[in-house]
Amino acid sequence: MVSVKEIPGAMGLEREQLLDLYYKMFLSRTVAQRERMLNRLGKGPFAITGEGQEATQVGATFALRPGHDWVLPYYRDIGVAITVGQTPRDLLLALLSKSEDISSGGRNMPSHFSEPKLRIVSGSAPVSTQLPHAVGVAFAAQLRGSDEVALVTTGDGGTSPGDTHEAMNFAGIHKCPVIFVVENNGYAISVRWSQQAAVPDVSVRAAGYGFPGVTVDGNDVLAVYGAAKEAVERARSGDGPTLIEAKTYRMVPHSSDDDDRRYRTREEVEAWGKKDPVVRFQKWLEEHDLVDRRKLDEIQQLAAEEIDEATEYAENAPKPAPESALERVYAD
Repeated sequence: MVSVKEIPGAMGLEREQLLDLYYKMFLSRTVAQRERMLNRLGKGPFAITGEGQEATQVGATFALRPGHDWVLPYYRDIGVAITVGQTPRDLLLALLSKSEDISSGGRNMPSHFSEPKLRIVSGSAPVSTQLPHAVGVAFAAQLRGSDEVALVTTGDGGTSPGDTHEAMNFAGIHKCPVIFVVENNGYAISVRWSQQAAVPDVSVRAAGYGFPGVTVDGNDVLAVYGAAKEAVERARSGDGPTLIEAKTYRMVPHSSDDDDRRYRTREEVEAWGKKDPVVRFQKWLEEHDLVDRRKLDEIQQLAAEEIDEATEYAENAPKPAPESALERVYAD
């Protein structure tokens, strides 16, 4: 095998790191598929996943120091949660509303990721409220003199509410160490980007707040990682925020309650399916002799075993006690 350092576009990553990137992307895809399956079996009340957006989610988060930096994900970010350390078991316990659910003890909707020890800050159902929170987290780190950074994600639809403007404006003024990642999958549920804004790229808005904005291919995990790595370095050094727009596509309906056939054609979905980021990165690894069929089978088998174990555990885990519904509702 050739030296990884000789491969253009490897972004300084070693072979094991590149294989870890692939594993996290493949595992994220597997978890998402399992969540949708459990929903269709009537076991999970609601599923909102991000098949097609794994390169953006994993690539951006891979640039962080898990447990040191902060992440404020939005509801589609299975790949973000996996990359910073949550497990398929954690995610499926939340999906099935079990008492061992780390995020809320089975009290919240699925995909409201939260775990203090991993510094995952829980999001809320209203779109984009996590952006001001991320800026507050970053500003607090700045005031403490820490080199912690905050990475916050949202979809293209999440760039319309006023929370986004207020967050970016404050971050720009105070040079907060925050990275805004917009996972632009082309739709705010059913509303195309062209019907949301008069500009072709979200990233141009960053100039109005006084910090850099960049648009990258969101289906290229190494391109996303490279942009995020630069943004993290900039934030740590005190140079302030960055807006990263990753243009990608969700290959599935908005959620388990959505019928995407009503607003996009099958031809469009199939065309984007040929740009599948997991398949694309797998081909890149094979083309550069970083992996062979045996190693790929091993990685994929490991992911399958992990998700099967997680499913069995989550399905057999106890439900919350009925009286727990009254906890943390009223002050004692």
